[in-house]
Amino acid sequence: MPTVIKPALKPANPNFSSGPCSKRPGYSLDQLDVSTLGRSHRAAVGKSALKRACEDTAELLGLPEGYRVGVVPASDTGAVEMALWSLLGARGVDVLAWESFGSGWVTDITKQLKLDNVRSLIADYGKLPDLSSVNFNNDVVFTWNGTTSGVKVPNGDWIPDDREGLTICDATSAVFAMDMPWEKLDVITFSWQKVLGGEGAHGMLILSPRAVERLENYTPAWPLPKIFRMTKGGKLIEGIFRGETINTPSMLCVADYLDALDWIRHIGGVGVAIEKSQTNFRVIQEFVNQHSWIQFLAPDPELQSNTSVCLSIDADADQVKAMIKLLDSEGVAYDIGAYRDAPSGLRIWCGATVEADDLQSLMPWLSWAYQTVTSE
Repeated sequence: MPTVIKPALKPANPNFSSGPCSKRPGYSLDQLDVSTLGRSHRAAVGKSALKRACEDTAELLGLPEGYRVGVVPASDTGAVEMALWSLLGARGVDVLAWESFGSGWVTDITKQLKLDNVRSLIADYGKLPDLSSVNFNNDVVFTWNGTTSGVKVPNGDWIPDDREGLTICDATSAVFAMDMPWEKLDVITFSWQKVLGGEGAHGMLILSPRAVERLENYTPAWPLPKIFRMTKGGKLIEGIFRGETINTPSMLCVADYLDALDWIRHIGGVGVAIEKSQTNFRVIQEFVNQHSWIQFLAPDPELQSNTSVCLSIDADADQVKAMIKLLDSEGVAYDIGAYRDAPSGLRIWCGATVEADDLQSLMPWLSWAYQTVTSE
């Protein structure tokens, strides 16, 4: 390998973490509307902000009529858990997993809920299970984008319109960055800290009318904690989906989320955000195509995520760790190591809050770091 000179140009923003993700370009705390701070979230000013979080989310995403949006506790994980514990058990379940978080849902369904009629469709990191084998007479639980494997489902064509069961989709690193076929999804969850670069601890739960019907006509056999309860007297608690949260949210985090939504509107909407993410991904794709020592963890281009881009390196695990530490010490890339349960490698966030120019500046540093650690 020829000698690589240490690059001179560094990314203006070295934050490439896959969660919490980089703040939007031009972000400043001074730009947040903090009029809600120090006030009750039950006061008119608090309710108004929370209601706007729900309504603006639905508007910007272009959700179908009748879909409800709620702010719920405990980030994307809390939103998924609410759905699993509240909805499952009415019929059989197919649960798909090809990375860490999907595997977690398998564990919850089989070992915590202990449901009997469950099919677990599992694939290794970098691959998908056989989508054609999914039984949609069952409820189906899956991630849209495997954040820790860099593998996304290619589209929604594998989901039938006439399905009997519900589709429960963990979409935390996909919403606002990938085209989502909303009519094919009955439960969608995400967190502010991913594609929009928001703060943690709060989740978003989107329900289709079919999911609401299930909630109102099915009572699980197990007790539900307060933060999971979405019905009262057999009816949906509609207030949850109008900003009347189950527990107390951080109004500072809400203000931060509203700022992110305003930014999406300012740049031209979710379509522009998706294109920004795809443009970012193409920067890395071009680099990988030009260098034989680095590859996508997902070999199939159709399945490669355009947000959490996972890369394999022709180096042992210690050398990869050395690369990551070197890039961090140079201030050019923070938090780009693979997820702790994933194969050794890099994970570089390419959502819309990351700028393509910063990724362009980062690429030569990857070559420099690789040569540095492999020549020692």
